[in-house]
Amino acid sequence: MHRAITGTLVIATHNPGKLAELSELLAPYAVTAVAAGALGLAEPEETASDFAGNARIKALAASRGAAMPAFADDSGLVVDALDGAPGILSARWAGPDKDFHAAMERIERLLEQCGASTAAKRRARFVSALCVAWPDGHVEEVEATVEGTLVWPPRGNSGFGYDPVFLPDGESRTFGEMTSDEKHGLPPRGRGLSHRARAFLKLAEICL
Repeated sequence: MHRAITGTLVIATHNPGKLAELSELLAPYAVTAVAAGALGLAEPEETASDFAGNARIKALAASRGAAMPAFADDSGLVVDALDGAPGILSARWAGPDKDFHAAMERIERLLEQCGASTAAKRRARFVSALCVAWPDGHVEEVEATVEGTLVWPPRGNSGFGYDPVFLPDGESRTFGEMTSDEKHGLPPRGRGLSHRARAFLKLAEICL
């Protein structure tokens, strides 16, 4: 049986971009969000082999550490021509300084090396796995994707991470060129376009 999310929820991330997006998604539901960093919670080691497993690790660790429900996202960019890389290592490709421009340059270099010069060969998707965990071990989990193509050079300064090189299918602008409402705003404010918004809509349906 699904469990409802009420009261205060720890957002189990130390990534300011994710924290902002998840907080915005929760705002209409009268759920008070508090960041894991504000509670002094350490980041657990992400040892799973997929997005869902890592989201679960983060949510359970924060929930038990704070003794309250916790909300975690594990997400990343999956590039077909690179056999799914960077995938669950998406954040780590940016290094300790979170230099995503360097990470985008690395991807572009690898695409050039494998001859991915046409849009058909530059297919990619963003994946978002969301997990809400309670201190007793109960979890609610959902996952969603958004398909697109990688462009070069990067376009736009909005969003975070790999947004400036990701052109969603059916759109003329990258995520980096969209406002937050355009990228992940929920209806009627937006179209729930991003992977994180799509996953959140699934979670809201069962828990909010």
